[in-house]
Amino acid sequence: MAGTAMSRRASYMYGNLLPPNETGQLGAGLGTTTSAGTVTLIPPTDIIEKTGEKRTIDGLTYEFLYAPGSEAPAEMLYYIHEKKALNTAEDSTHTLHNTYSLRGAKIREPLPWSKYLNEALKMWGNDVQVMYAMHHWPVWGNKEVRDQLSSQRDMYRYINDETLRLANKGYTMTEIAEQVKLPSGIANRFSNRGYYGSLNHNVKATYVLYLGWFIGNPATLWELPPDEQAKRYVDMMGGSEAVLKKAKEYYDKGDFRWVAEVVNHVVFAEPNNQTAKNMQADALEQLGYQAESGPWRNFYLTGAKELREGVKQLPTPDTASPDTVKAMDLDLFFDYLAMRLKGPEVAEKHITLNLDFTDLKQQYTLEMVNGVLNHTEGMQAKNADASISLTRDTLNKLMLKETTLKDATTAGSVKIDGAEGKLEELMSYMDNFEFWFPIVTP
Repeated sequence: MAGTAMSRRASYMYGNLLPPNETGQLGAGLGTTTSAGTVTLIPPTDIIEKTGEKRTIDGLTYEFLYAPGSEAPAEMLYYIHEKKALNTAEDSTHTLHNTYSLRGAKIREPLPWSKYLNEALKMWGNDVQVMYAMHHWPVWGNKEVRDQLSSQRDMYRYINDETLRLANKGYTMTEIAEQVKLPSGIANRFSNRGYYGSLNHNVKATYVLYLGWFIGNPATLWELPPDEQAKRYVDMMGGSEAVLKKAKEYYDKGDFRWVAEVVNHVVFAEPNNQTAKNMQADALEQLGYQAESGPWRNFYLTGAKELREGVKQLPTPDTASPDTVKAMDLDLFFDYLAMRLKGPEVAEKHITLNLDFTDLKQQYTLEMVNGVLNHTEGMQAKNADASISLTRDTLNKLMLKETTLKDATTAGSVKIDGAEGKLEELMSYMDNFEFWFPIVTP
């Protein structure tokens, strides 16, 4: 549902805006980068619902380990018995993965992630001879596979347990992230390095997963928004010239982390101060060159690029492709529409529609009220503004602008009983999103 915001941050994370060279994009840790083409999908024809299910595919026996809530909300590992081959999806790769993706996503849970890897060892550890995952190269040999699985099992478990241990001692998110270091038996293994995820931001994610964003200090409970906060900080520090002069001293000492943080206040207080933008860009570049994590490097360097050049309109991935829209079930589709509703604009308006999908034998009531769009399956409102009959295919064509409501009504694909303009009125309140917007500037 995050849509454009997530895709925009993904462009930073994967370095889509950077030139592929030694001072630009070197990769993303888990792979190279993403394409700018159309993102699509093939709807599933068979559903795996629990661990231990088996399927015979092309004469081979696949056994599945159901792993929801690990690297993704829907995840599974599988073992091919005849080949003694284990596919670990993205739950065990040749890098520390993300328990929180910097592009924006729901926080992933390191504890069940660890337990799924332990379950894989229990189910197939004595038999497996090769392990392969998405994006990376295979691991050959029973001992080598067991070592890979067990070390990554311990890594995700350590992130979970050590974060909670320190939280229970009263440390806050940032304090814990600065303290936690993986034991050498885990950290010194190549596959456990932070080329993609980082220990620092994974620990912070684990803190937020359990305790939320508030660290318990009431001074942080109701902070000012960044631009207002920045103006006050800069004023208290003696103005932008004084801040930049002092920041230059820190830059010369190599304290780039602090320079990026303090000069950011000047950038937000004075959005047209190019001298401040250039200094912050210089600091971000140095942080990017030092970063082990591919996404960290890409965020730093892309932020520097925006500070110097502004927001550029470049090719983007199309995540709202026709296949994606068609693959949504109706419940998810109506959630998607509700997320796009301009709530403040329609807070005083009220529209009720009955929808009858003749091909699916499903009925819904849509009610726009109090600035939200509710949908109820299996119900038809008695006093609806209009009752509309159509097929799911017709709905897809309307949403993808392959036809108009007028043309569909004329062709008989849509039948409306009641106020014919109410559906179009409802759709007119849907917001559209520009892909490109600033991240490091106000």
